[in-house]
Amino acid sequence: MDLLRGLARLLKPRVGTIYLDTTDIFKLSTKEVAKKLGILTQGPVAPEGLTVRDLVACGRFPYQNWLQQWTKEDERLIELALETTGIKYLAERELDTLSGGQRQRAWIAMALAQDTDILLLDEPTTFLDLAHQIEVLDLLYDLNQNQGRTIVMVLHDLNHACRYADYLVAVKEGQIFAVGEPNLAITEKMVREVFGLECRVIPDPVSGTPMCIPVGRKGRK
Repeated sequence: MDLLRGLARLLKPRVGTIYLDTTDIFKLSTKEVAKKLGILTQGPVAPEGLTVRDLVACGRFPYQNWLQQWTKEDERLIELALETTGIKYLAERELDTLSGGQRQRAWIAMALAQDTDILLLDEPTTFLDLAHQIEVLDLLYDLNQNQGRTIVMVLHDLNHACRYADYLVAVKEGQIFAVGEPNLAITEKMVREVFGLECRVIPDPVSGTPMCIPVGRKGRK
């Protein structure tokens, strides 16, 4: 998603400026950005044989230099990230031996170890089964509610987005099409225009947020 890549300083905007704490993000060094933004791309890949603890420790690299090496604060934040994501018991396991949900938690723990107030995630539930999708989204929700972290993520499941997000941005062909709280942004017209899909939008019986029901051929009468 180009919008998220721009926010993460991975793609320079053709027009306009992206500010991070009042500074043009492209005028900041990579380390300066890494101390403010935790980024999890879609389908990240780690070297073979890397343990969960080793992966999470990578989140502390922005704070390392030839004057300041590994510290007790680094260790504390690594342990905290493992505890927060509920994977401390997996710390010595190799990453490629984990389930999809466990692996995604490990990557989120790495981002948490950066100790940033903002987390950017590109489709964090991709390739996960439904149970693991909810597991990851619940974790991110808790990080927002209990730790006050700002979570910005790309989701293609509209019902997940409606249930977990406070604010939505719908993008069509690189342009913002709709913005606002879920009950304002998610409409049958928006889904039809952006996704080319006929649907019905009804209240979610569990959360009360909008729920998109695709019509499809079989749903037509």
